[in-house]
Amino acid sequence: MNGEDDMKLVKPTISMKEEFLDYLKECVDEHGSEKNVTPYAVCLFGKSYEEWLDMTYRFETEPDSGLVPASTYLLVDDSDRVLGAINIRHELNEYLKKVGGHIGYGIRPSERQKGYATKMLEMALPIAKELGIERALITCDKDNVASAKTIINNSGVLENEIEVDGKITQRYWIYSP
Repeated sequence: MNGEDDMKLVKPTISMKEEFLDYLKECVDEHGSEKNVTPYAVCLFGKSYEEWLDMTYRFETEPDSGLVPASTYLLVDDSDRVLGAINIRHELNEYLKKVGGHIGYGIRPSERQKGYATKMLEMALPIAKELGIERALITCDKDNVASAKTIINNSGVLENEIEVDGKITQRYWIYSP
């Protein structure tokens, strides 16, 4: 890959199956299980890729009970290697207002610290605006310095820190461009 200009955000497709599964395996290997992978929306939890893909598209308009509509995008390079994933929640429920926010994202472990998360979030903000999100809430654990830097690099402003289940969550707001 030649640089950030060679990256794009795309919705997952059936033809991306092997690249996606490779990305997810690397993330799971780092965390030990899917339940710790970010964004949570990329986890299969026993589903086939095809079932996950159908669910991902259905969630854009018809989420399961208790969840909100959301769109999932993959960050790919010019060879269609999946570098990361980002999930844009179209609205917030009470839980997301506290700790989840509008946008969750993650970069595959072998591609971190290259500025990709900052670029991916930058590319996602206009999509959020198209969905009617003028001001996006983005949260991270207080000890996740890399994520905080990603948010701040995209003009995120810290509103506050809250404690939920013994963890401190930082809550940032970003105006969509």
